[in-house]
Amino acid sequence: MKVKMILPALTEAKSPFFRPIKYSLFPPLGLATLAGYLDAEDEVAIQDEHVETLELDDEPALVVIQVYITSAYRAYALADHYRRKGAYVCLGGLHVTSLPAEAAQHADTIFLGPGEDIWPAFLRDFRAGRPGKVYCSQVRTLAGLPPIRRDLIKRHLYLVPNSIVVSRGCPHKCDFCYKEAFFKGGKGFYTQAVDQALAEIERLPGRHLYFLDDHLFGNVPFASALFDGIRGMGRLWQAAGTVQSVLRPGLLEKAVAGGLRSLFVGFETLNPENLRAQQKYQNLNRDYGAAISRLHALGVMVNGSFVFGMDDDDETVFDRTVEWAIGQGVETATFHILTPYPDTLLYQRMAAQGRLLHSNWNLYDTRHVVFRPARLAAEALEAGYWRAYRDFYRWGSILQGAWHKPTWSGRLRHAAYAGGWKKFEPMWDWVIRLKRVGGLLPLLETILSGFGRNPAGNEGPAGVGEPSGPDTWGFELAGTAETQRTPR
Repeated sequence: MKVKMILPALTEAKSPFFRPIKYSLFPPLGLATLAGYLDAEDEVAIQDEHVETLELDDEPALVVIQVYITSAYRAYALADHYRRKGAYVCLGGLHVTSLPAEAAQHADTIFLGPGEDIWPAFLRDFRAGRPGKVYCSQVRTLAGLPPIRRDLIKRHLYLVPNSIVVSRGCPHKCDFCYKEAFFKGGKGFYTQAVDQALAEIERLPGRHLYFLDDHLFGNVPFASALFDGIRGMGRLWQAAGTVQSVLRPGLLEKAVAGGLRSLFVGFETLNPENLRAQQKYQNLNRDYGAAISRLHALGVMVNGSFVFGMDDDDETVFDRTVEWAIGQGVETATFHILTPYPDTLLYQRMAAQGRLLHSNWNLYDTRHVVFRPARLAAEALEAGYWRAYRDFYRWGSILQGAWHKPTWSGRLRHAAYAGGWKKFEPMWDWVIRLKRVGGLLPLLETILSGFGRNPAGNEGPAGVGEPSGPDTWGFELAGTAETQRTPR
């Protein structure tokens, strides 16, 4: 059987603000995971429209398309194209789970929720000639997961080909998080067996890894055993965790000893009233500054995530947030406009209050205002968002943040990492067009290897050596779907 799996380009790929490097970071790991369930004799191809031109004149028997909210219209167009050609088309992912009736108009079969149980069930039914129209996840387990088909990934097209996911979901329940809609009706957080996760890590070439898990530290016994197992492998890796997990004694030290060099941390807001309103209770009464100091003392870079437009935000929120992040020496920052994704608690609340402006999914990208803010004009919210990026990534701001590091080598690494990400756009674009982005991985490893090495002038942990997001079918294995955990 000829099978084609597609990751359509997000809408912003057509925008003047599109940053090619952001979508040349991680391969479509979710599709490669699903491909592992196919038979050895099946002819399988994975295409990622962000890094290659789709071949649309082929004639596969089965087409599988992963749908994010801002790629929904493109995904539907591709689905309609292949259905006209006689292919059997499957749609899955966050957007499909949130709006199944919409997606079903463009598919022969849709998948709701994670795919570890429903995808193999569909394949059995499809081969027997009786596929269903809708498959809804019921069983949440990673036991028996087949090896990911990494042979189908075009590694040279990505800066971070060694992305990996060893858990699904998150133990927390924030109102604005798309994951809550995706995992409803069952377990919302579960992990692989530690031995299985370590075996997958062993299979990956090179030194660098990027864990795309929403919260790698979310299950303490699992994370502790995983970090113990990684230690001694000589890996350098990046991941995501919470303020709460950073402040937990002992666990962070184990991660650093195993090679952690950069952590995505969802601070989201400096305002406790906003945290309560969004049910982000895990951040309440946590000392953000202490968390950052703790990471820096262990030689770990911080990628801080911040959300603007919550109900207690006014026009001072942008400058206050940026000044705070620079003053804390945060290396990179990811800013977002609050976005009520369909089927989340935030969306339901906004809809009930009559505050939603439209349902043009192309604009649900955390760059545009799609609701009526409580204390800000929509224009002021968008302008403040762009100003925050501009101000945080000025050379003066980068150097000011770097100056908070205790050593000259630390300051230089800070400037190199933050400046390299945002200040050398023409170079990144040129390298991507030449399809040579993978050749820059050694440079990333060199910068990361400098972190964690005697960071504060003291002896660091022994053995101390970015999303956005992606994905299983629940194709989604990475961060909040539309906002990869890398700075824009």
